Amino acid sequence: EANIESHGMGYGEKSLAKFSEFEKPHIERNERNVARNYNHPSIIFWSLGNEAGDGVNFVTAYKAVKAMDQSRPVQYERAGYSDHTDIYCPMYVSPKGMEDYGKRTDRTKPMIQCEYAHAMGNSEGGFKEYWDVIRKYPNLQGGFIWDFVDQSPRWKGKSGKEIFAYAGDFNEYDPRHDYNFCNNGLVNPDRRLNPHAHEAKRVMQNVWLTPVEGTEGQFDLYNEYFFSDLGNRVLEWTLLHDGQPVRSGVIDNLKAAPQQHARITIPYGKVTDQGEWLLNTAVKTKDSEGIIDAGTVLDRQQTVIRPYEAPELTIANRTLANTPVTQPTIKDNLRTVIVVEAPGVRIDFNRQTGFMKRYDVDGTEMILDGSCLKPNFWRAPTDNDFGANLQNRYRAWLNPEMKLKSLTADKNSDGLAVIKALYDMPSVQSTLEMTYTVNNEGAVLVNEHLTATPGAKVSDLFRFGMQMQMPENFDHIVYYGRGPIENYIDRTQAADLGVYDQTVDEQFYPYIRPQETGTKTDIRYWKQVNHAGRGLEFQAAEPFSASALHYTVESLDEGTHKVNRHSEEVEKSPLTNLLIDKRQMGLGCIDSWGAMPYDNYLMKYGDYDFTFKMTPVSHVVKR
Repeated sequence: EANIESHGMGYGEKSLAKFSEFEKPHIERNERNVARNYNHPSIIFWSLGNEAGDGVNFVTAYKAVKAMDQSRPVQYERAGYSDHTDIYCPMYVSPKGMEDYGKRTDRTKPMIQCEYAHAMGNSEGGFKEYWDVIRKYPNLQGGFIWDFVDQSPRWKGKSGKEIFAYAGDFNEYDPRHDYNFCNNGLVNPDRRLNPHAHEAKRVMQNVWLTPVEGTEGQFDLYNEYFFSDLGNRVLEWTLLHDGQPVRSGVIDNLKAAPQQHARITIPYGKVTDQGEWLLNTAVKTKDSEGIIDAGTVLDRQQTVIRPYEAPELTIANRTLANTPVTQPTIKDNLRTVIVVEAPGVRIDFNRQTGFMKRYDVDGTEMILDGSCLKPNFWRAPTDNDFGANLQNRYRAWLNPEMKLKSLTADKNSDGLAVIKALYDMPSVQSTLEMTYTVNNEGAVLVNEHLTATPGAKVSDLFRFGMQMQMPENFDHIVYYGRGPIENYIDRTQAADLGVYDQTVDEQFYPYIRPQETGTKTDIRYWKQVNHAGRGLEFQAAEPFSASALHYTVESLDEGTHKVNRHSEEVEKSPLTNLLIDKRQMGLGCIDSWGAMPYDNYLMKYGDYDFTFKMTPVSHVVKR
């Protein structure tokens, strides 16, 4: 009370007389809190509490706080549109819901979500959509991502390995019903950034470049900061051609006042009309700013200068001058397999399943013994998937029955071997046709075509593509697509296009609870090779997605409901599990207890067609 009076607020002991005996203890607690923290510079507004219902006590508390401090707003989520909150601060409103509020003219309070974009597990898909809306309407002022950090202690698991523990791990009486629900952070318990933290950082950055239409090299520079100019910033740029850097430079005289636009020229020079051209920019600090070191990258962006055009995906027999063309041969008289052979190449198809079971090029086996190249529609469910019960709702696609109706092998008019397999899939009321076209060098053009039954009551699917388990030593990847971190169709902002050189071990991210991880999107080509640089290159008729892990999908999948599992305790498999997808559904982030990704990121039940080419490669340059 003495502190309150010293600030000239005149809100001391006598003012409590107007409140009832029931209300006084609650008001006294508010008084002490405000009095204690009144001069704290990081307090920007007061909150009356969290998820505690609403009623007269909160109205009274609001009035008490406002009487003590009129310089700061007061917010309370459960007050909704009522007068005892200065901010409309709901939880987990979708981007559409935010836009609906943004369009309203009868609501003058700013909307700041006190919790949104639930960051549980492999998530934050669609976060950009939130900020597209927030930036569009002045009465939308962002929100607080729930949560900052995964809340788990280090613990010794049942296997003896160190884990991050959660509900159900601590003792036999520990209730399990919430499992890993406290692991919903942008940051890992040991303060490593989870992959989705990079997405949040990119989307919420403050410096943006937009090409000026009709010009070459001119950009609109927008400074989204409210109080800082760009005098202590330098811009570094790199021009990429087909994912490889070809030119670079620095601009060190950025001038843009807060909330203002400026015109700058980036002299990246001429580009050809061949290939994909991209411009990467990074805005850094010149000098240190408090805890931010000089040279820290605060803003990144990638701008398309000339867009990608997928090459026509064809296959033909190799021809040599003055030499008869050698065609692949087909052995269709064996009991268990159909064999396609070419010089140095043998490819076997299982007669019982129709799947490719052997792919041998110059003595190098591309398919793990006992495995095969087969269709795949499933992923290890994410935390958001479990929240929406997709592990059960989509279960028909886990291992759908595939009845082989026909399997044929023949030569086409170009002398290429063509294997066709037709399947009936009764559990998903669909048919699937697989076509493999093989040339005399062992390249295979694969077409996967799903025909759905119109009007059938069948669930959506997680993905549409193929899975192939390769020997473990195919542990090196060179790809042109989005990276270097994992990314998904609704989480691509922080993953720039480029050529990346990585190991399979680097693909797995140990989320607190095992789940889908490691996917890369917008891939132009993907090379999976062994230590000798031998392996396969994959290209598709359009940008595709892929992943390669030393884990199977099954090993990361917990089944029909969550159980206490931990990434550190999942044993690696002695193989490289390669997944090539036309598309995988998005991750979502609105919440983790039922919300779905946005419709345009779902894999709706229907017809799908995916064509990709596998080409044997050797002597891939490795790091």
